[in-house]
Amino acid sequence: MSTIVITSIALMGIMLFLLGANVTRLRAVRGDTGSQMPTDPADRLLIAQRAHGNAAEYVPTLVVLLIVCSTLTDGWWLDALAVVAAAARLTHAYGMLSSATLAAHGPVRDSGAMFTYLAGAALGVTALVAM
Repeated sequence: MSTIVITSIALMGIMLFLLGANVTRLRAVRGDTGSQMPTDPADRLLIAQRAHGNAAEYVPTLVVLLIVCSTLTDGWWLDALAVVAAAARLTHAYGMLSSATLAAHGPVRDSGAMFTYLAGAALGVTALVAM
């Protein structure tokens, strides 16, 4: 497994745990005075929860695909897909956390999502072709 793939996996893992820590921080700040289950799309806790939840949905699958593909091939495209996957997840998380509300999409969040889908699909195809 290349250093680039390992670095990308590590960055996505670190990001996932930092997003979780951010949710914990916001829950602690809110304490017993506010709802721990917000529904307002502009609520900072809900935004943090969804940013963490979204990462938790995609990062593990991307990591597994990167590991599987690394056992099957060592082509340059795997390093490129690892970088795209990590950058996409970081971009998406930043886009969510910096938005005023979850009700509105922005180019940062949307491009992060689009590149997540593209990287994931390309990794799946790479795994199938490399078998």
